[in-house]
Amino acid sequence: MPTLTIDGQEVTVDAGTTVIQAAEQIGINIPRYCYHPGLSLAGRCRMCLVEIETFPNLQIACYTRAQDEMVVSTTSERVLSARQSMLEFLLSNHPLDCPVCDQSGECDLQNFYMDHGQYQSRFLENKVKKKKAFPIGPHVILDQERCILCTRCVRFTEEVSKSNELGVFNRGSRSVIDLYPTKSLDNPYSGNVIDICPVGALTEREFRFKCRVWYLASQESICTGCSRGCNISLDYNGSRRAYKAGGRRVMRIKPRYNPDINKWWICDEGRFGYGFIDTDRIETPMQRTTSDLEPSDWDPALARVAETVKAAYSEKGANGVGVIVSPQLSNEELLACRELFVEKMKLTNVAALNPWEEPGEADDFLRNADRNPNTKGVEDLGYSGDAKAVLEKAAEGEIEVLIIFRHNLADGEAGKLLEKAKFVVYVGTNWNATAERAHVVLPGATHAEKDGTFTNFEGRVQRFKQALLPIGDSRNDSQIISEMAAKLGYSLPASADEIFEAWKGISLDELSGSGSSVDPDTAVQA
Repeated sequence: MPTLTIDGQEVTVDAGTTVIQAAEQIGINIPRYCYHPGLSLAGRCRMCLVEIETFPNLQIACYTRAQDEMVVSTTSERVLSARQSMLEFLLSNHPLDCPVCDQSGECDLQNFYMDHGQYQSRFLENKVKKKKAFPIGPHVILDQERCILCTRCVRFTEEVSKSNELGVFNRGSRSVIDLYPTKSLDNPYSGNVIDICPVGALTEREFRFKCRVWYLASQESICTGCSRGCNISLDYNGSRRAYKAGGRRVMRIKPRYNPDINKWWICDEGRFGYGFIDTDRIETPMQRTTSDLEPSDWDPALARVAETVKAAYSEKGANGVGVIVSPQLSNEELLACRELFVEKMKLTNVAALNPWEEPGEADDFLRNADRNPNTKGVEDLGYSGDAKAVLEKAAEGEIEVLIIFRHNLADGEAGKLLEKAKFVVYVGTNWNATAERAHVVLPGATHAEKDGTFTNFEGRVQRFKQALLPIGDSRNDSQIISEMAAKLGYSLPASADEIFEAWKGISLDELSGSGSSVDPDTAVQA
């Protein structure tokens, strides 16, 4: 394990560690363009040049291995002059697009120029013209003039997605990144090239010109697209005024590094599948009066549910009420359901899984066929059975009140059974055919609007944090269950933190880092 000195700080690293990695371990960030920790080394950009004692020339930190007693300077006069020269070279043909570039505000070319450049331009010739702003796939726009040929995107398609759509063509100042003939950048992980592009050459079609990045706030969250539970940053503009005017609050999703789950990456389904947060939302409680659903306040809607449940319970006991919870619910909401419906009311017809649900696309990288974020949580918390048995009893009249959380059970065989149910309560976030057939509809909050945890398929309990205020009069499900319990004469905690602390003995704020596989009853991770 070599020990070296970087800018006066001593650090001991594993054999084979590069200088750029060693510097990161002690909080020194060496500028870079082509280097990315998830990709092979290219050594193309020369921005990470450092001065090493006994070496006659400057060395690239991304490729140079740390050696014992090595003395490195990242801020010497030679180094700073070299960085300025590299920036002058990279900017010689770069277009002056900053005012109209979506990368502005998070562009490494801008940032490093402000930190290390700030020179008087000596370039008087005409810049080389290249093809600007054209789609290369369903989600990505390429601007060849802005590209600095770091080849991160090329290496990603070769080494990570293994789809090989991109390459470097031509020579010298005419070199460009482009698609191979007949290819389109439409692999399931294509959006990652946007994240790793250090400049504005690759931009997101869905986000282009929608919002300047300095207006965005970001919150740590978990992708709900499948049971892997990829760590994400949810970037949002929380303006309710924009939403009321037909806009959207969630502007984009970015992957958040977790070495044990998704590393630096996320699939396109998770990245672009956030539309449900702001689209077709159930914004207020609804009650069916004659044949139509009418808006209602929370108190009368919950009172009607409680009265109907009490009547069914009085007539048929624990068999008169059926509940179908969902693996879309958080652990805290599942715990609240279990405490109310199983432990206090002793209901016998409580199920969780939908046997009619179609599996999603799966691969050997990130995508999982189970499209629910908390199926493992459902299993760990003791839920068994599926929705079919409960629906059959509701169709036969054995169950008089059926409470459904999140599931859409209105198609095919499920729909035929649901039509015969006597009284249906739907608790969910978005309008679907099940909500439209219900007698009472209670609007829930999405994961972006509440706190809680999911358990991924490997048993990792991970926290997601509230980014947005709930839309309209929607509420998180644990609060809905608590208020429903109060109408039924029981007392339950309403906040996710209270429920989690009772379950794990610590608060949500005390969750640990990414960690390793866990015993679902004893260990917790974030």
